[in-house]
Order: sequence, then C-alpha cells, then structure tokens
Amino acid sequence: MKKNFFNNLFEYKEQDEYEFILPKTANNINLEEFDKKDTHTVSPDLKKNLDYLKVKFNMLINSDIKIREFTISIKPKKYSAFIIYIDGMVSGTAINDFILKPLLLKNSIKMKAESTEIIQKKLLNFNLEKFLYANLIPQNSINAEKELEKIVSNINAGFCVLFVDTLDTAIAIETKGFEGRSVAEPVTETVVKGSHEAFVENLRTNTSMLRKIINNENLIIEESTVGSISNTKVAICYMKNITNDDLVAEAKYRINNLEIDSLLSSGQLEQFIKDSAKTSFPQTISTERPDKTCNYLLEGRVAIIVNGSPFSIILPAVLVDFLYSPEDINLDYNYTNFLRTLRFFALCSALLLPGLYIAITTYHCELLPSELLFAIIAAREAIPFPVFFEIIIMELSFELIQEASIRVPSSFSTTVRNYWCINFR
Repeated sequence: MKKNFFNNLFEYKEQDEYEFILPKTANNINLEEFDKKDTHTVSPDLKKNLDYLKVKFNMLINSDIKIREFTISIKPKKYSAFIIYIDGMVSGTAINDFILKPLLLKNSIKMKAESTEIIQKKLLNFNLEKFLYANLIPQNSINAEKELEKIVSNINAGFCVLFVDTLDTAIAIETKGFEGRSVAEPVTETVVKGSHEAFVENLRTNTSMLRKIINNENLIIEESTVGSISNTKVAICYMKNITNDDLVAEAKYRINNLEIDSLLSSGQLEQFIKDSAKTSFPQTISTERPDKTCNYLLEGRVAIIVNGSPFSIILPAVLVDFLYSPEDINLDYNYTNFLRTLRFFALCSALLLPGLYIAITTYHCELLPSELLFAIIAAREAIPFPVFFEIIIMELSFELIQEASIRVPSSFSTTVRNYWCINFR
C-alpha cells in the first residue's frame, strides 16, 4: 500500500488528453508553410519578413519582443518599414533619438525648383539603401544583413533591426542598453597592492579593461560563439608578437569544435577544453583580476573570457603559477623569493603532513620525543577511532566548514555564531 502511494506520488504518467489545444496557426500564419518555404534570406516583400519574425519569436506569447511599424516619407515616395528589438536589452533613448526621429521627422528630400527631366533622372539614380546609410541613421555601428539567421542572432544580442519595403537587406543597428553590474573590487582574490578592479559579467567591459592596461595594437581579441542554443560569446585574447602560434591555434581549435547546447560560465568551459578529465590537478588558471590576466598575456599565455562570467581562464598552467601572487611584482625581489619559498614549504606541508602524522604515530612512535608521544596518547585516549579515520574526519570537517561558509547565508551564519557565543562562551 505504501509502495503504491509513493509510486503514484512521484511517478510521471503521460496524459492522452489535455484541457487546452495549441493552434496550428499563429497570427493567421501557417507554421508548416514557413518550414517548407525558403526563408533564409531577407525578402523585398516587407510583409513576408514581418510574418517570419513574428513566428520565429513567438509573438503571441512573447511579451518582450517589440515591433514598431511606420512609414518613411522620401518625396515623392513613401516606404513602409518596421523595427524589431527586445525590450530590456536595448536603450530606448538610442532608438528614439537615433532611429525613429531621423526616419520619421528628418527624412524628406527637398527638391529644388528644377526641371521635370532633372528630377526624374535623380529619382532613377536614387539608391534607398545608400540614402538610409548616409543620411537617416546617425548611429556609429550599423551593418547590412541578408541572412535571416544572422538577423535573429543580432536581435537576441541586443541589436535593433530595420526592415524597409522593396529592400532585400535589413540594417542591424547597435542599441545595446541592458543593465549590468558595475566594476568593483575582487571578491575571491584579496588585493594588497595593485588594481582594485575586477571583471564583470559583460564581455565588452572585460575586454576594454584589458585594453586599458595593455595599450598595444598587438593585443588580439577574437570572438567566437559556443553553444547551439545559448550562443554564448567567448573572447580569445593573446599577444600576437609574444604568444606561440601553436598555442593560439590549439586554443581556438578546442573552443570552435565544442558541440554543446549551452555554455553558461567559464567553469564549464574549463572542463571542456582541458587535456584530461581524470586528473584532479588544475590545468588552467581562473582569475577575476584584469591586472593578473594582463601579466599572463605579456608572458605569452592565452586568456579566455566568457560572456556572463566574471572570471578569465588562463592557459596553459604550470605548478609554479599556483605559487605566484600578483602582489609579488610590487615587492622587492628578495622578499618575493622568500615568500615563494615559504609557499612551497606550505604546499609540501599541506600535502605530506597528514600522511607523516599517521606513519609516525602508528608505526614509528620511536621517532617522537617521549613528552610529545605521551601528550598525543593522552589527547587520543578518549577517541574511539584509529588515527587514519581521525585524519579523514578532520579533512571532511574542513571541507564542510568551507562549504558552509560559502553556501549558508551570511545573516543566518551571523545569527548562529551570536547564539553560540551567548550560550556556550
């Protein structure tokens, strides 16, 4: 009885009948006809382009896809047009001031009092696309697109796209204006001496910070798209005159040949491009500091920045890199060498000390002084576990404390700490 109850509670059962029916047409447009037709390029018929985009972006259920239809009046003709954009990803001020106002208010060709023949010749030589580029769109970044798939990608990236009747080309206008986190101090890497700026989630902001530090034309930033669904932008950064060409080619090969549906963070990309997934040793370096990234770039490394992630990936990584701190370049070289030596001994102690403790206390007790041996025996007298399990429990406790300090909300952890101090101090 209990088994059937839990099976009915958690088991998924397919339904043959539903209370709602999805119509085969959307906005009086047959979806099957669009699949059969060749809709890979922009059509001179404005209505076909409008119908295709309405179906492509699911206009019946999508609330943030905006289409603004209007008429461009270029004497003595009038052209129907529309713009399409995603609300929240564009700047409304840019669309109003640099697209709609020029097209609607300042788009009349004032003909002088000339003969009818001269006017007819001007109209015959009139090129609407060139006129839009040269006179009616005062925006700094525009490009013509003929492929509808590229147009859809531009719209998803925050562009506003203009379609005009009789033109087989659409004009993609950059009007990005989505909100993002401002540049702040690093959270995971403490800064003693050096830049207090950290990467943010905006790809272009991150690349501009690298350009601000390295004022050199040999800094190359190539963009690639990863993920068949997410279409995540990835920037590959390197110094052209310093970095090994084979290293750059290998990095671009591994990134461009990823066959995945989505990429959401730099941590995912690290797992996809590293040499072996079986080893637990890190093969790349992850940092949120632009100055540290630039230092590695000047050493001939390759940096990879993922849009939406405030971390950069440095590759390749060697053991010495994990004993290095960005603050070392701000200190005297003698003191820096001392700190690196100290870090090396700390690394050896962290790796070998638990094993040495088990070996000495279990099998080689004679190596310990008598006072220290008696102190250890007295401390472990009430512990019912062997030394090996004691070390395992200690390591797991450290991991649990670290995980709790990251995952538990700060307000809750503060309350528990205060309660502990009041009642058990």
